[in-house]
Amino acid sequence: MENVTLTTPRLTLRTMTPAHAAGLAEFFRRNEARLRPWDPPRPSSILEVAFWEAEAVRAAADHSEGAVMRWLMFAQDFPDRIVGRINYTQIVRGPFQSCMLGYAIDGEFEGQGLMHEALQATLRHVFESLQLHRVQANHLPENLRSARLLQRLGFRAEGRAHAYLFINGAWRDHVLTALTYPGFDARVFDTAR
Repeated sequence: MENVTLTTPRLTLRTMTPAHAAGLAEFFRRNEARLRPWDPPRPSSILEVAFWEAEAVRAAADHSEGAVMRWLMFAQDFPDRIVGRINYTQIVRGPFQSCMLGYAIDGEFEGQGLMHEALQATLRHVFESLQLHRVQANHLPENLRSARLLQRLGFRAEGRAHAYLFINGAWRDHVLTALTYPGFDARVFDTAR
């Protein structure tokens, strides 16, 4: 897979590369405390450029193998500052044609509809260009902001997983949601044989 850039009215979305390491370290330094209640435990080195250099190399290899797509959000008004991240991981082909979605936005840019705008663009790419059928996204029950965002995008709640992820010092339940693509072209299976 090659690197992809998408544009929306207010954003430029770029797939993650090693050149983004310093910006990612800075993103986590700005948002570490704000993201902690929602994220799994992170290594202390997540605030260091070297961590992100290694992570970006791994992400690039995973991307080239078609296993992940990690996007970084840049606001048109702040073209050199990472204002959010979107990760499509665990991409599975065959009869599943599915992946997992995770995302985070800089606290300074929260509540402006930027994540909604970015997810609309990247979901379109995942469904139309990568030809996936299903995207799953899970959130803590008390994360009402994520619940509303996913609902606006058309994700359906499919259930609740008990003790799903270790977050903020304990095993936490999650609401399981998914979005399927009604335009999925089943001819993709003919080319896989």
